[in-house]
Amino acid sequence: MKKLLTPRRPDPLTRKRPDPLRALVAVPAIVFATISFTWITTPDVRPLRRENPATTAFMELRADEARAARAPVRKSQRWVSYENISPHLRQAVLLAEDAAFFQHDGVDYSEVRAALNDTIEKGEPLRGASTLTQQLAKNLYLSPSHNPYRKVSELLITRRLEAELTKRRIFELYLNLVEWGDGIWGAEAASRAYFGIPAADLSPEQAALLAGALINPRRYSPAQPNARLLSRKAIILKKMGK
Repeated sequence: MKKLLTPRRPDPLTRKRPDPLRALVAVPAIVFATISFTWITTPDVRPLRRENPATTAFMELRADEARAARAPVRKSQRWVSYENISPHLRQAVLLAEDAAFFQHDGVDYSEVRAALNDTIEKGEPLRGASTLTQQLAKNLYLSPSHNPYRKVSELLITRRLEAELTKRRIFELYLNLVEWGDGIWGAEAASRAYFGIPAADLSPEQAALLAGALINPRRYSPAQPNARLLSRKAIILKKMGK
């Protein structure tokens, strides 16, 4: 009768340990592969040179939210050319959201560093440092999610927008597509909804209210400004020299 052999357990001292060098090489490779795949699958933005999009990812998201809540789907949006948007509003939005818009390449690195320094040195929550181009990329194609992969997608789309479109066109798209309240999209719809006038006729005070509300357009109403929005209006007007 043959004796049954008991399998020998591996000696923990001789067991093969993970290779730290292999792990160090694997991480950058995974990151590179992820970025490469995201870059390849980013949308083609070249049609935006001349075409005005009929909808955006944010518009569809709000419509889905309304349907889920069994609420009416509201959408008010009128496209107007860059020239038919008040220069007061253009100036106010730049000062409120991205003063260096015409100088940076889509990412304002000085603003990112300032935001990180405030968080590290003062313990403040990390404030937004997104440029107008980054906001447009998010509004057009993405979601409000803050996960890292979504942020990578936003940055890559931002680079494509900056490479394929002029600054003026990017700004025109932004002003016509940005959310300005519940179901209110773009400067023309916002101007008519809150003040009953075309975007071309906005005064500096009205423009400052609209620009100030962009910090949270579903919370702050230019038609019924609260104390914080009035404070932002005053700051923007001061920067405008008004």
